[in-house]
Amino acid sequence: MPLKIAILVREETTKRCTGKGCLRSFFEKTESFARYRGQHVELVAFFHTGGDLDHKLAKLKKSGVEVIHLSTCLRGKDPNYHRFIEQVSRDFTVVGYTHGSEEAKVPSPFPVSSKG
Repeated sequence: MPLKIAILVREETTKRCTGKGCLRSFFEKTESFARYRGQHVELVAFFHTGGDLDHKLAKLKKSGVEVIHLSTCLRGKDPNYHRFIEQVSRDFTVVGYTHGSEEAKVPSPFPVSSKG
């Protein structure tokens, strides 16, 4: 039986990104997906953060998804990255990126505000 995986991407990025980097890494089993070499894995969903995320996660759980990769764009550009980790990790194993370096700049969970 295959390990079922999903990829969560940043909604704003989907307006201009084809998903090529995430999907290439998945299908070639490179970068964050290298951990699955030699295993049968199935990509069940490629979905974005917009809308009712709890509903989406419940549907994925029903579908047997075990692991959700947060996209590299989500990690690098979304100030809510840490909140997504917390939300998704309630029911799934979370991998915090899809492609590129495992070590990368992550948005602070406590954004600095400036008062002028």
